[in-house]
Amino acid sequence: MTSAPACAPVPHTLPLPDGAALLELGRALQSARYRFTTVTPATHSRIKRRCDHVWARDLADIFGWSRPFHADALSPDMLALMIRAGIAQPHRDGWRSTLRASTLDGQLYFHSAYPTSESDAVFFGPDTYRFARALRSELAAIAAAGRPVRRAADVGAGAGPGALTIAHHHPDADVLALDINARAMHLCRINAGLADLRNVTARHSNLLQDVPGEFDLIISNPPYLLDKSERAYRHGGGELGAGLSLALTTQALGRLAPGGSLLLYTGVVMMRNEDPFLRRIEPLLAQAGMNWHYEEIDPDVFGEELDTPAYADADRIAAVWLKASKPLH
Repeated sequence: MTSAPACAPVPHTLPLPDGAALLELGRALQSARYRFTTVTPATHSRIKRRCDHVWARDLADIFGWSRPFHADALSPDMLALMIRAGIAQPHRDGWRSTLRASTLDGQLYFHSAYPTSESDAVFFGPDTYRFARALRSELAAIAAAGRPVRRAADVGAGAGPGALTIAHHHPDADVLALDINARAMHLCRINAGLADLRNVTARHSNLLQDVPGEFDLIISNPPYLLDKSERAYRHGGGELGAGLSLALTTQALGRLAPGGSLLLYTGVVMMRNEDPFLRRIEPLLAQAGMNWHYEEIDPDVFGEELDTPAYADADRIAAVWLKASKPLH
C-alpha cells in the first residue's frame, strides 16, 4: 500500500499532469471498461449530499464523482500511475484525483475534477453531450451530401470532444483543436492519443485570430454563462454572456471556404420572450450571404443560474444550434 503524504492546500491552478503517465492511466481505465457520464454541477452537488459514503468505493467514485479515496480502493498500479502523472492529491489519510474521466460515444476524456474552481479548469458536462449529438447528425449530413472536409477547426476545444468527433468521421482531415487554455490543449492531446487519432493538432489561438487560412468546417461550444469569477471555461462575456459566441460567429463567417459550414452550439438568455442572440446574428448572416438554420435544442438549461442577480430579468437560458453554410459560388 502506498502511503499518502501530509495534506497540502489546493493551488488556484495545478501543474500540468505528466502526459505519458496519464496516457497509460487512461489505457488502464479503458481496459477496466470504465464508464461515467458527467452531470451538471447542481446535480453533482445533490448526489454528493445524499450519498451515504464519503470515501470512494470504485473507479467511478474516484474518477467520476471526485470522491477522496484510500489506497486500497484501486489497484497499486493505477495509484502509482496517478502519482507519476501528478493527479493524486493528498487528502487526509488518502488521496483525491485532480482530474475526472468521462465517456462519450465509448471514448474516454480526461477533464477537470469537481468542483471546477481553478481558473484554468477544463469543462465537460451535459452541454458536451448535446453538442456531440448535434455534431454527429451534421457530420452524417455532410457525408451524405458528399461534401469534403479537408480542414476543420474546433474553437474553444477544451478536452477535445468536438475535434475528436470530426477526426473520427473524417480521418483524412486536418483538424485543429484551438484554445487559449494550456491545460485544455494538454488534455486534448492526451485524449486524442487515447482515441488513437493522429489527425488532431491542439494549438493556442484566441478564437481564430492565431491561425491562418480558410476552413471547410468550423465548430464551437463556447462559454456562454455570466460567471462572477470570469473562469475561462464558463464566462461568455459581453451582453448576457453572448460575447464569445458573437465574436466567433463574426470571425468564422469570413473564414469559411466555399461550401464550408459553421456549426455553433451555445446558450442564449431569453428576455421577455425574445432571443437577443438571434437578433444580433441575423444581419451578420444576411450580409455574408449565408444559408443558415437556427433552432433551440433544449429550451431550459442551467435553470439554477436564474436565482443569481446577473439573470434577474431573464425568462430562461436555452441551448441553441446554428448551422451557417457559405454557398459554393
